[in-house]
Amino acid sequence: MRVLSFILGWLLLLPAVGYSGQVGEVPAAESLPPIPFSLDELHARIDRTHPLLKGAGAEKTIARGKMLKALGAFEPTLVNDTELERFISSTDPSKGTQTVGYNDTLVEALHPSGFKGSAGFRQAIGDARIPDLSFGNGNQQVILGGYLPLLRGLMINPERAELQRSELANPLADIKIAQTRQGLFLAAAHQFWEWVSAAKLFDVQKRAVAVAEARYKQVEERAKAGVIAPIDVTEAGQEVHRRREVAIAARRLLEQEQFKLSMFLWDNGSPTIPPIDRVPEFPPAGRLPTPEDIMAHKLAAMEERPEVKELDVEAKINNIDLALAKNNLLPSLDLEAAPARSPEKFVLGLGYRFGVELRIPLMQRRGRGEVLQAQGQAERLVMAQQYRENQVLVDVDNAFSAIERARERIEEAVQALRLVEIVEEGERYRFSVGASSVLFVNMRERNTIDSENQVIRAKAEYYKALAQYQWAIGAWAKGPNEIMRASYR
Repeated sequence: MRVLSFILGWLLLLPAVGYSGQVGEVPAAESLPPIPFSLDELHARIDRTHPLLKGAGAEKTIARGKMLKALGAFEPTLVNDTELERFISSTDPSKGTQTVGYNDTLVEALHPSGFKGSAGFRQAIGDARIPDLSFGNGNQQVILGGYLPLLRGLMINPERAELQRSELANPLADIKIAQTRQGLFLAAAHQFWEWVSAAKLFDVQKRAVAVAEARYKQVEERAKAGVIAPIDVTEAGQEVHRRREVAIAARRLLEQEQFKLSMFLWDNGSPTIPPIDRVPEFPPAGRLPTPEDIMAHKLAAMEERPEVKELDVEAKINNIDLALAKNNLLPSLDLEAAPARSPEKFVLGLGYRFGVELRIPLMQRRGRGEVLQAQGQAERLVMAQQYRENQVLVDVDNAFSAIERARERIEEAVQALRLVEIVEEGERYRFSVGASSVLFVNMRERNTIDSENQVIRAKAEYYKALAQYQWAIGAWAKGPNEIMRASYR
């Protein structure tokens, strides 16, 4: 009965025993590992916060300012003009000194075609005669005016050319933003993989230091037992310090790459250090682009690369300048109709004036010089266009070549690492049975460390080559379509 009571008592106590074996304790929930930092997240941060990209966005504001400035040449202008004149009539001197004049209120505007018009009314002051379009008590007049170039300036004039250039300012601003985005994304991708590789190299060195320290303790105990010579203890201690020194250099490299990467991670106007606990693993390599993919990418790159688009806009601007220069070679033939505005016309009456003016430059030096400049610029742009298109093709081929060679490097480096690990394991076994020394074990481990480092560097080069390919085909020229969400790979 006592044994049965004892067992029942323990069974009643069991539900109150926690995971750690202490009564009443509840096991603590294990925290989830941090989400690995990804290149997509880095690029999304650049789109949102990088000051250079925000500064490039100001190009849109500048473009709107240019458009408004150009439109200012065609906006209507309200004019109020008062003219007075004192005179003595030569036909009737008995009237003595007279003061006459007018007050004009009108609106003037210039049309992009080159026509300039005005409309309003005139209020006569004093005893003035109004021969045309008078109304009221004969003291007021409707005033209409117009200026029309028939040759030079008709449909092609400096004001309209400036408006056409300003219309190209907005696409040019988009191109500059795309150039800045492409450059930032490429530099960020290179720096991102430099940071990842530096973290992996530092991890390799830390593990190497831990192995050396453990071996030092093992060798020290075996030397005390008289199994090996004391000189092996010195050799093991020297290797510990050597690996610590290399680990310090690797840590400094990691810190340096962190600071460089922080220039792409901005928060509240200041760069932020990337968290070391979010360093990702190298993702598995994907398939290489096929020849058909590469050809399609080349065709798209010759349209999407900002450098090519910029030349297209420059060519359009130059065509505007060339058309204006050729128009300036024409003689000037202008028609004008407007109310008389000279005060001395009051004597004859406040009427209208009409005129036709013809001007023919004799040497045409200025016009021919402007045409030659625009034609020379057009030839330069044609050559630059050919160069840019071929440069795009070479950039794509060069990036693809880098991808292929990097994959080959990874394969060879992985094979070398596999073999050197076998050799290292064999040397450790020989050392455990007394057939080798600490020196040879250290040498084998150094070879393994070097092989691991080569694998890491080869993988980093591979993903930098992938980034170079994305840049070469203009994949980053367009803005983000949606917010990038970080997720586990």
